[in-house]
Amino acid sequence: MNIGIIGLPNSGKTTVFNALTRGEIEPTAYSSGHMEVHSATVKVPDERVERLAAMYKPKKVTHAQVQYNDIAGLAKGLGESGGLAGPLLNEITNNDALLHVVRAFQDENVLHPEGDIDPARDIELVETELLLNDLMLVSNRLERIGERITKGGNSKEVDALKQEKVLLDRLLIVLENETPLREVELSDEEEKSLRGFSFLSQKPQLVLLNIDDEGDETVAGRYTRQRQHVAVSALRGRLEAELAQMDPEEAEEFLADFGIEEPGLSRVIHLSYALLRVQSFFTLGDDEVRAWTLAVGGTALEAAGSVHTDLARGFIRAEVIAFDDLMAAGSMAEARKQATLRLEGKDYVVQDGEIVRIRFAL
Repeated sequence: MNIGIIGLPNSGKTTVFNALTRGEIEPTAYSSGHMEVHSATVKVPDERVERLAAMYKPKKVTHAQVQYNDIAGLAKGLGESGGLAGPLLNEITNNDALLHVVRAFQDENVLHPEGDIDPARDIELVETELLLNDLMLVSNRLERIGERITKGGNSKEVDALKQEKVLLDRLLIVLENETPLREVELSDEEEKSLRGFSFLSQKPQLVLLNIDDEGDETVAGRYTRQRQHVAVSALRGRLEAELAQMDPEEAEEFLADFGIEEPGLSRVIHLSYALLRVQSFFTLGDDEVRAWTLAVGGTALEAAGSVHTDLARGFIRAEVIAFDDLMAAGSMAEARKQATLRLEGKDYVVQDGEIVRIRFAL
């Protein structure tokens, strides 16, 4: 799972990146002029993994992982000049979701590119850049389709182009009305046909307000918009970046002093999971306790495939038990006696936190 961190220059993207990944990248109050991307993979915090490890005492414990990519700042007007530049566009495109850092802190030593602090304006500025890029993509494609249809040729190809044109004409109207493509209801077939475009405004997005050390995190509610696949939260970026560098005991005292119930890393990852509609399931053994990521609504066969293709190919049945049921039973043997360990077929929809063991034949 890859999440791209975007935002206007001097929004504190790198500070937030450090907070989330325990990185030590030096933030600057100016742009270097180079296309810079910082990446780091972090484990998804999940108390259930630790409790399962305590029960099984495996040789290895593996959490699910997420990669954060801190991408160069988006400047106002980039989309108006023919779309985002190749390297920048590629870096943003190669992410499953976007974490949009919005400046909501005061610092006279760090100039805001627009001259003052206005989170609502900045949210719209970046959204506009994403929309303009997608508008350019759709317009250019429609122009090429029109030229191809005019030339005629293979009837099947022409019919397919006409069908594509109908869908893109629909999207063009949406974009011209300044509506992100993530709000458009699409069929599975339509979704599949659009994957090659990698539209930026179609990606799920988490708007993260980067607030002062003493800032009120409830300020996020002021900017929450009733839009699909968008969440809004707030983070004391600089404070959390300092916290990320501390040892566990010192960090715990720090959290208590500032009234922070959960580190920003945990909260933002959990919000990212919800936004991407993914969940965790677990596999157990003496060698390893491991968390895996699966789409909400994913089947037992898909869970098997995410562990190993051989398990999906030779799938027979899945042994499944809810995390709470295993904890209550105390062991798999006792869970079998209590009949809370079940056998399910390949079409069974796996639920968050279930332990899954695949029976398969080679």
